[in-house]
This record gives sequence, C-alpha cells and structure tokens, in this order.
Amino acid sequence: MIQNGFTYIAFLMFLAGILLAAEKYTKWKVFNYVPPLVWIYVLNMLFCTIGMFDSEGCSAAFGVLKNNLLYAMIFVMLLRCDIRKLAKLGGRMVAIFMGGAVSIMLGFFIAFLVFKGALGGGETIWGAMAALCASWIGGSANMAAMEAAFTIDAGAYGCALAVDTVYYSVWIALLLIMVRYAGKWDKSVKADTSKLQEVADAANAEIEKEKKRATASDWIFLIGLSLMVSAIAQTVGAAGNTALKEVGLAMFDKGTLTTVFVTILGLICALSPLGKLPAVEELSNIYLYAVVSLLASTATLVDLVSAPLWIVAGLVVMIIHIGIMYLLSKLFHWDCCMVSTASLANIGGSASAPIVASAYNPSYAGIGVLMGVLGAAVGNFCGLAMGYLMQMFI
Repeated sequence: MIQNGFTYIAFLMFLAGILLAAEKYTKWKVFNYVPPLVWIYVLNMLFCTIGMFDSEGCSAAFGVLKNNLLYAMIFVMLLRCDIRKLAKLGGRMVAIFMGGAVSIMLGFFIAFLVFKGALGGGETIWGAMAALCASWIGGSANMAAMEAAFTIDAGAYGCALAVDTVYYSVWIALLLIMVRYAGKWDKSVKADTSKLQEVADAANAEIEKEKKRATASDWIFLIGLSLMVSAIAQTVGAAGNTALKEVGLAMFDKGTLTTVFVTILGLICALSPLGKLPAVEELSNIYLYAVVSLLASTATLVDLVSAPLWIVAGLVVMIIHIGIMYLLSKLFHWDCCMVSTASLANIGGSASAPIVASAYNPSYAGIGVLMGVLGAAVGNFCGLAMGYLMQMFI
C-alpha cells in the first residue's frame, strides 16, 4: 500500500511514462490493438483492486489534483478549436460532421433506454453513458470532462472507457477497409464530390500556418495559465451554483457550471493569440494521461463484469449511426470519403480522422483535422445535453 500522496502521484505518472515509452521505442504490436491509455486504466484498476492506493495520503492527493488538472486540460485542449477555421470546411462538411454527431446522440439515447437497467452503475448510469457519448463526439478528453460535470460511478466509467477503446480500434479498421468499396457507396447515394479538392486545399493551408516549435517559456506560461484558469473556473462554478440555487435551478451543480464556463472560455481564447501557442497538443495529452491515471486509481476490476453488455450497447449505437448516415447520404448525396472522415472525427477526434481521409487522398488530411476540431468544440455541450436528457428517463 502506498501511504504518501507524493509517492502515489509519482507512481501514476511513472507508470504512464513507462507505457508510452514502450509504445514509442519497442514497437510492440499489442499497442496497435490496445493503446497505452487503456493499459494505464486497466493496470491502475488492478492496483486499486488489490488495495495499493487505499490510504489517506492517496485520497488526499487525489482530491487535490483530479478536478484541478481536469479543468486545466479542458482549457488547453480547446485552445486549438478556433471556430474561424471551420469556415474553411464550408457548410456541407460541417453538415456531414453534425449528421454524424446527431446520429450518435440518438443512438446513445436509444441504447440507454434499452440497457439502463443492466449496465451497472446504479442511478448514475446516465452519467457514464453521457461521458461515452461525449467521447464519441470529439475524443477521449471530452469523456474526461463529463466525469467532472456529472456524478459517475467509477466502475461504470471504466466500462465506458473499455467500450470506447474497443469500438475505436474496430471502427478505424473497418473504415480503412471501406476505402476499396467507396465506389459502391458513392454510386448508391449518387455522391457529389465536385468541390471536395477545393475544400481540402483550403483546410491544408489553414493547418500549415501553425507549425511552431515550443520553448521553455511557452511551456511555463501555458502551464501557469491553464492552472490559473482552472482555479478561477471552479470559483465561478461555485458562485454560479449558489446563485442558481436561489432561483430554483439547483440541478445545475458546480461541476456542470465549471465545465461550461471553462469550455466557453477556452473557445473564446482560441480566437486570440493564445490559440497559436505551441505545445498545446503536448500539454493537453500530459493532462489527459494524468487525469485518466487518477480516475483509474479509484476504480476496481470487479466492475468490468458489466463490460459485455456495454459492448452490446455500443453495437446498438453504431448500427443506428451507420443507418442514419446512409439515409442522410442518400438524401444529400454525401460521398463515402467525407462520411467516413466525419464518423472518425466524431468517434476518434482530430488525431485519427486524418488517417481515414488520407487513405482516400493525402491532400484530404486537413479536412479530418478541422472536423476533429469541431468535435472538440461541441463534444462537451453534446455530452451535457445527453446527460440531462437521460437523467429525465432514469
């Protein structure tokens, strides 16, 4: 058992570092199927199960760091979400992405109604489902944000993360296989690709503008800024909760209000010179691994017994998502390339969407990046909306 809070944090970060280094330098194929983020979660759940973190020192360190780092992560993550860039996508590409997002939200709502009594997590199961929904509209960081906004059972959160990983890995493989059959899709829906290259060129030009090398001063400023924003946002969230209670709106608790405030602030700051700071992606990833490690250290492997039903629930979501996207493609003549890119921009985020886009044409990578940016911008709001909707049907 670890008794000292600092040793607890040191161990969590060291474990994350070891796994990331193993992926980078050993090239083990296991990481192609189960990424380090999942290994971090599962191993820390194992250590929690055997009581390694069961001490007052660990609990105190967790209480001090988890939310503080989480809100800092949300802010940094959103600094790359300059909504002005989305104009380069044009209305058609934004519509394809939002079609994917709405179909995923509808799929989660139906799956929640069907499986809510069988997934575990008690009366807070809606929070875990909403977190997974947010993750499938922009990426894993949105999932972590929902953990702060809602009260979520640690075991249910672990199951949701497992489902997130399973379907991400399978889905990216299926979308890459789909490339060879894209002609059949396009012929079936009478796809219109007349302006696709023009959009791709504009998106790539926008991405190329921001390649800079971070210095020590950039890192120090960004860390200090994000931590101060986290502190201020939590103060604002607490004050807002107090004010809303007085007018009968107590359902908007401190976590929700803080998440909304820091999300809006991040999107506003992304329009300023702060949005061009280097090291944003790197620092947001560091925060993400730290937050996931902390969350996993409070969950046990016993809770994963619900995972098979979570897999089935995820399959229901995917079937609904695919069906709706095909119907929309028939109606609006969306091509397979952009539908696939939009789908992975939702489920995987800006890091993975360019992979599928590039499989069709290397010049389409920028479209995937900007669609991922859109997902990061709207994912938190979609997750919050789904959480409150599901809560009404618990």
